[in-house]
Amino acid sequence: MKKMLLAVLVLLTFIGTSCDKVDDLLTFYIEQEETIRIESTFPIGVVTPLSPIPVKTNSSETFKNNKTQAELVKDVSLNKLTLTITDPADENFDFLRSIEIYLSNDKGEETKIAYLDEVPKGVKAIELKSTNAKLDKYIKGETYTVKTRAAIAKPITRDVAIKAAMRFKVTADPI
Repeated sequence: MKKMLLAVLVLLTFIGTSCDKVDDLLTFYIEQEETIRIESTFPIGVVTPLSPIPVKTNSSETFKNNKTQAELVKDVSLNKLTLTITDPADENFDFLRSIEIYLSNDKGEETKIAYLDEVPKGVKAIELKSTNAKLDKYIKGETYTVKTRAAIAKPITRDVAIKAAMRFKVTADPI
């Protein structure tokens, strides 16, 4: 009886480990960079939307390069989103109180993907918190739009360019 119990435990461990390895083989990342601009005339103290940024996904090519196709993709989520000030070179995030990033599509659907309620002072780069939202419908499509809502803590005297580096985790079913 003990041998049978041990055999079952070994089998269950093997199956659990194998499933994790299969998921790892079917998981890849899509990296996307966009530039967000905050103009010097941006209002202070209120959460205000910035100009939306249309993004062409090239998803079918990315899926093909990773030996899958859109129909087999079962899960897409934001893995990481880092904002870095690129211009002016001497600027930091002291002017920013909070920020939220959304994805939207041509069907009018919109999903919050990342946020930071309290932006740290004295830094040129920040990592936002992911909402872990399911983003399949955006990444599988031909295009999506990045929308940003920000609250400025103090006036800025010149326009600020911010690089948004996004990394999406994609998991597909086997063919």
